[in-house]
Amino acid sequence: MMNNLRRKRLSEISAKIEELKADLESIQEDEEEARDNLPENMQDSERYEAMDAACDNLSSAVDSLDEALEAIEEASA
Repeated sequence: MMNNLRRKRLSEISAKIEELKADLESIQEDEEEARDNLPENMQDSERYEAMDAACDNLSSAVDSLDEALEAIEEASA
């Protein structure tokens, strides 16, 4: 069983991860909006593909942070 000090440290780390996750989600939303607002004639361009890849990578990063939060929660239970 984990002691209170380590549990408190994990809680602080979780809070930091939550903050970073919110920042990433905000950037992801901005990038998705910018991608979706590209003119139709640019939707087959390298720029669109790069923006789409960035959105996918940001989504993966958010998912990874969710997994980290779940693991920390399990560890501190």
